[in-house]
Amino acid sequence: QVQLVESGGGLVQAGGSLRLSCVGSGRSFSSAAMGWFRQAPGKEREFVAAMWWSGGITSYADSVKGRFTISRDNAKSMVYLQMNSLKPEDTAVYYCNAGTVTMSTMMRNGGAYWGQGTQVTVSS
Repeated sequence: QVQLVESGGGLVQAGGSLRLSCVGSGRSFSSAAMGWFRQAPGKEREFVAAMWWSGGITSYADSVKGRFTISRDNAKSMVYLQMNSLKPEDTAVYYCNAGTVTMSTMMRNGGAYWGQGTQVTVSS
């Protein structure tokens, strides 16, 4: 059974930082794109960041560029999201995602596998 499990969410003040982690199991993710999406209350799920399997290509939503950094460790089947300069509008449930898809597909729809989500709340 393929699983993605997120951790690292929590409550932080505006301007603060959090680091989300996601570990995959049940298959190898070394050849999969991995990334993060988020869903705020009353809004649709949106793309946040993704990284190609080789680590050489990354993509970010405009709203997080310069503040968030995605990284991965293929040997551990893990992907991370370092979030700095957090804003109240970053408040959402953050979902880890992975799949053997192109980066463009990843950004539009995500891959086949989803985590259960971790809550990030940024207070003003």
